[in-house]
Amino acid sequence: MKSRNYSLALVAILFVSAFAFGQGKGVDRQNQRISDTSTNKAPANNGTKTDVGTTGSGINFGKDKSPSRVMIPNPYRMTARRDVLMKAVADVMRDRKLIVDDASSKPNEGIIVSQPYTFIKGAVVAKSELNRYGNIVTDDGRSWTRGRYTITVEVQPIDGINSNVSVNAKIEGRIDGPSGAEWITLQSTGMAEQEFLAALIENVTGGTPSSSP
Repeated sequence: MKSRNYSLALVAILFVSAFAFGQGKGVDRQNQRISDTSTNKAPANNGTKTDVGTTGSGINFGKDKSPSRVMIPNPYRMTARRDVLMKAVADVMRDRKLIVDDASSKPNEGIIVSQPYTFIKGAVVAKSELNRYGNIVTDDGRSWTRGRYTITVEVQPIDGINSNVSVNAKIEGRIDGPSGAEWITLQSTGMAEQEFLAALIENVTGGTPSSSP
């Protein structure tokens, strides 16, 4: 009787071991990672594998993305005298290949105006680049061939050491039709103003602009 009981116990142990082995097959108990049983394991291909181990699901919800662009207040308050800022404005215009329009500028009133600057030419790329600086409200099949902007900078002193600097851009797009070329004024997206303000702040302070002056 004892021998029979011993045999039954041995059979039970073997059965339980076989069942546990079957349940654990394909599972790494240490790392809780499901083994890939697919034969499709070429480089850069995970086959049917959906768990990538310690790296999680592989979904990236914004990590390592470029930070959003800082919007600079316009006008922007700067700690500098008006004469210093006026010189800096002229320097930045020169660096950005803008020519000061002496006829339209009023230095005594703190106003500097550039001549129109053509930033894009060519029918193939003009529309997409122009749309960065000006809002093309309707798409009526016009053939945009060029884009230009005029920058107006006004420096208004607050006190002896602080001034407000405002930048405005006039955006124009050119279309070439049967009746000839025509420049059309577009609403500014603020891109040209932001770019100029950023360059001016860096010129004066030596650092990058912040969202609050």
